Amino acid sequence: MTPVTEAVPAVKLTARINRIEPSATMAVVAEADKLRQRGIDVVDFGAGEPHFPTPQHIKDAAIAAIQNNFTKYTAVGGTTELRDAIIQRHTADFSSNYRREESIASVGGKHGLFNAIQVLVDHGDEVILPVPYWVSFKDIVRYAGGNCVLLETDEEQGFRITAEMVANLVTSRTKLIILNSPSNPSGAVMTPEDMREVIRFASERGIWVISDECYVYLNYTGRQFSVGSLPEYRERMVIVGSLSKTYAMTGWRLGYVLAPAQIVSAMQKLQSQSTSNPTSIVQKAAVQALKGPQQCVEEMRQEYIKLRDHVVKGLRSIPGVKCTLPEGAFYTYPNISAFFGRGGVNSAADLAGKLLKEAHVATVPGEGFGTHSHIRISYATSVGELDRGLERMRKFLSSL
Repeated sequence: MTPVTEAVPAVKLTARINRIEPSATMAVVAEADKLRQRGIDVVDFGAGEPHFPTPQHIKDAAIAAIQNNFTKYTAVGGTTELRDAIIQRHTADFSSNYRREESIASVGGKHGLFNAIQVLVDHGDEVILPVPYWVSFKDIVRYAGGNCVLLETDEEQGFRITAEMVANLVTSRTKLIILNSPSNPSGAVMTPEDMREVIRFASERGIWVISDECYVYLNYTGRQFSVGSLPEYRERMVIVGSLSKTYAMTGWRLGYVLAPAQIVSAMQKLQSQSTSNPTSIVQKAAVQALKGPQQCVEEMRQEYIKLRDHVVKGLRSIPGVKCTLPEGAFYTYPNISAFFGRGGVNSAADLAGKLLKEAHVATVPGEGFGTHSHIRISYATSVGELDRGLERMRKFLSSL
């Protein structure tokens, strides 16, 4: 007699979790890992992290913290020593002037961004989001119940964002504008003038601005700029920063936010009920990163410029590929729409999927960033690895 199997009832998940999608970049990493587990050699242009090791003096500080038993809970928003180091570094580099109560350390920059949006955005609020955007911006806003209003930019104009473009999208429900300069994925950098005008416009209308400055030290224009140097507008500004890219500390998970004290206090309340403090050991390493020698930051920046020039030259040499010159971060964002309609390729997702499965090159499709004609390539790797990947791409694309 065949046993009767009871149907497992479907789990009803919350509306807020159903509003969001898994990270597109993490999905690419997972697929590339599956191929590697099968013994396939994958050239990885997908991961958004430095290929440099964390500088030794930072690692030494973490080891010392363990040996000195600095392994207990700390204040939710980070130790006084760390928050002061964040403020001092930002002041030294960008002439800002934040107080301790206007700073909070978080478990990575993404965590700081998530918390800031949760305390600022309510159901029905509108958030102006320039396209292309980092994959997590839209979903974090949607999780908070907000609605993203997409600001389309022009590739031919270097993905420029102006106050006039923002003004055309403002409504009575506009609560927040998100800026990301240098940009992930395009590498575009807003001019200080454009940045000032957008923030001035927002401030005058009581609209908040979040400036994601994860890549602020990877600016190749010669005009390194933070909105923290605009103190007259600080009451409507939130700066999200990270040590991940600046000091090659992605896995350490240490970020920070600089904002009005009321916002920081609300974020601290939320953090107290979720993660609590960032890892104590990592906080000690972060203090050393911020207060120690900064030569490593410039050395990495100079190497990224060389890698950028190398990969852009290589991409532009592939017939059908168009690629603007990124001015910051460590990504190129080539336009691959010339290949649509060939070999079963009708979208960036199709092309990225075939590149991974057939050419064994991992890239991130532009759909995750709000565009349909591009793929993102991380050039944070060696010249040799770039050349291997570019050659595979050249052969694959020529076969379509």
